Amino acid sequence: MRGSDRAPSTAAPLPTYVRCGYALGDHTINVQLASVSLFFLFFLTEVAGLPPSRAGLVLLLGRAVDAFTDPMMGRISDATNWRLGRRRPYFLLGALPFGITFALLWSEAPLQDEDSVFAFYAAAFIANTLCSTVLAVPYAALLPEIAVSYDERTSLNTFRSIAVMAAILLTAVGMPQLVQAFGGGASGYAAAGSTLAFWLALPWFVVFLVTWERPSAERPPSVGMRRNFRALRSHSTYWALAGLFLAGRIAVDVSGAILLFYFTYWLGRSDDFPTAVALMLIAVMASLPVWLRLARGTDKRNIFIAGALWWSLCLIALYFVQASSPRWLVFLLFALVGIGYAVADLIPWAMLGDVIDEGELESGQRNEGIYAGVFTFVRKLGGALGVAAAGFALEAAGFERGGATQDESALAAIRTLTTFGPMIFLLVAGAVAWRYPLTRRRHEEILTALARRTEGEVA
Repeated sequence: MRGSDRAPSTAAPLPTYVRCGYALGDHTINVQLASVSLFFLFFLTEVAGLPPSRAGLVLLLGRAVDAFTDPMMGRISDATNWRLGRRRPYFLLGALPFGITFALLWSEAPLQDEDSVFAFYAAAFIANTLCSTVLAVPYAALLPEIAVSYDERTSLNTFRSIAVMAAILLTAVGMPQLVQAFGGGASGYAAAGSTLAFWLALPWFVVFLVTWERPSAERPPSVGMRRNFRALRSHSTYWALAGLFLAGRIAVDVSGAILLFYFTYWLGRSDDFPTAVALMLIAVMASLPVWLRLARGTDKRNIFIAGALWWSLCLIALYFVQASSPRWLVFLLFALVGIGYAVADLIPWAMLGDVIDEGELESGQRNEGIYAGVFTFVRKLGGALGVAAAGFALEAAGFERGGATQDESALAAIRTLTTFGPMIFLLVAGAVAWRYPLTRRRHEEILTALARRTEGEVA
């Protein structure tokens, strides 16, 4: 039986088990993203022995491949016509390769000269990003089919965001514990990566079982790929959202990549890193229902602006934290950061489905796959560019890998990259959101026009 046969009416609220089951997909994707964001740059420099610039280049190469594969995967899933649907079969195809290639990221390179180590981890990361693409793009494209209304999409994305925060919390706290439990060092990372690989692969079978595809949305593209991309390029609202999302993701990923360096070298309290991140993520999950309630009475862009400004103010305060600052102050600031961070992850994905509806009204084509593919590409490449730039900045500032202490210029770079670097991009994202045109009222008009068009086609 196809998943579309189980789809409820567009007016019916989604069952809780569907929201939770669907959210598991983003949970696994974000275990991978969080582990790469929080630990991979540190692993490549401090364990694998690569210079920061080459370590950052490993991340950039993997994301650059996504420049081609994410949009292509979106088009492929739009054109797929299998018995099980357009999107859901890829959950079964990609699950095991996703877990296997993730384990390779943390394994020890077979050869130990610098060029071989670089090539090994670059190849492993490219393979893992390709497997992630096979899952993530159809997964994101499925969301507008499951949740149709303006508020239902925000609600489903709230469940998804809670799963994302749980993934980051699990990774931030659990991965260091796993590494130490398996003896630390290269062997500890390898064993921890293999353990988490099971966690990445298994939930996709649950996602497949609880989701469906709506028959009304299962329309293969009637025009060529070039024409679809031309329509996407001319969709100004989509690119405004992509710009907002790009700036926000750079802020998120740069913060994540530098945070362990900040605790290790600026504060000299590496043991406090898991606690601070855990408190931040607990604050994220606690604040999401509040943001959701606020979003029901206003436009999504206003919620994003409020969250970006809140996070920026917290980063300013964090800049003035010193090694002598009390622990409770550091923990409090990170908890406050989490309140703003929640919006940066929640709102752009909730806005994507609305933009897809507008694109269908303008072009007559419903290309969730291409829209989600380019959006996922922005998510990955934007973060990778930010992390690669941070790696080059650390090396230019004189960072010495494996050093117990760093000179003043390296410490200043770590401090700035953790605070003012992300803040600049958050302010850019807020400025884009300020002029974002797709309001709640405009989306209601779009849904009405689409319903009338469908009624005309049926008649």
